[in-house]
Amino acid sequence: MATETTTKPTLGRRAVHEFKELAILTAYLYVTLGAVILMKAAVLHGAGVSFIPWGIAIVKALVLAKFMLIGRAMNIGERYTTQPLIWPTLHKSFAFLVLLVVLTIIEEVVVGLFHQQSVAASLGELTGAKLYETLAGYIIMLLVLIPYIAWGVLDEALGEGRLTRMFFVDRGWANSSSPASTARPRAS
Repeated sequence: MATETTTKPTLGRRAVHEFKELAILTAYLYVTLGAVILMKAAVLHGAGVSFIPWGIAIVKALVLAKFMLIGRAMNIGERYTTQPLIWPTLHKSFAFLVLLVVLTIIEEVVVGLFHQQSVAASLGELTGAKLYETLAGYIIMLLVLIPYIAWGVLDEALGEGRLTRMFFVDRGWANSSSPASTARPRAS
């Protein structure tokens, strides 16, 4: 009987892995949020208002990325894993959206309290006159989350890291005997 030994990654390796994930997710969120900010800046520029908060966008992307990594560590949205990939993708996307909305609300309250505003005044920044802007932001965030979550769900279904290798390293996966390779004919 063979015994399996699994070595736990060192603290340094785990820290490097977490930092890479944080950096990649932050970059993804910065690019996607940056596109929205660019559109907002263009619309406001057309109305004669100067608006370019790129520094705020990177901080927001970093904070959202950290929130998402915390959510992943808490196994947020881990249901429907035996269903077709669309269901865990949508479920996890909505679960992460709820997490981000709740944490954004908490963030707004904390920032408001820091600036000596009441909780109601802080939440007024998200509702009231800005309600449509807030709702549009949440819909855009859902649309940003779906491809990111779909990537993770597909990567997990294929075997962790395999999808990334298929996209960025090599296509050696086509020669393996996995279901993914048998469903796709090789090009000559």
